Amino acid sequence: MIKDKVEEKKKRRIKIRKRIKQKIIGTAERPRLTVYKSTRYIYAQAVDDSVGRTVAFASTLEKSFLELGKNRKNLKAAEKLGELIGKRLLERGVNSITFDRNGYPYHGKVKALAEAVRKAGLKF
Repeated sequence: MIKDKVEEKKKRRIKIRKRIKQKIIGTAERPRLTVYKSTRYIYAQAVDDSVGRTVAFASTLEKSFLELGKNRKNLKAAEKLGELIGKRLLERGVNSITFDRNGYPYHGKVKALAEAVRKAGLKF
């Protein structure tokens, strides 16, 4: 019963993700910032879809997140990750992005990451 609900939730997220991906396209001037949450970590990468190249990447696996201890998937980690990816994008000369929530609801960790990127100085 519980396994069926989990599978249904995954299928729903994949369906939403495909629908979003059809509308959102990253370019060199305005890359697509995509978010992925595993069971332990959070990943964010900016992609230029016109050439299929990653512009910048950050995750909670990096050494700068070791101070958070075992829990690298909470709101603090998401905020710090947003600041880090925002800083890296600004260093590469990117001022605006397209945000791809990857099928996840826009609240909690995804929202915290997005707001931290905005505070870093990027425009959506």
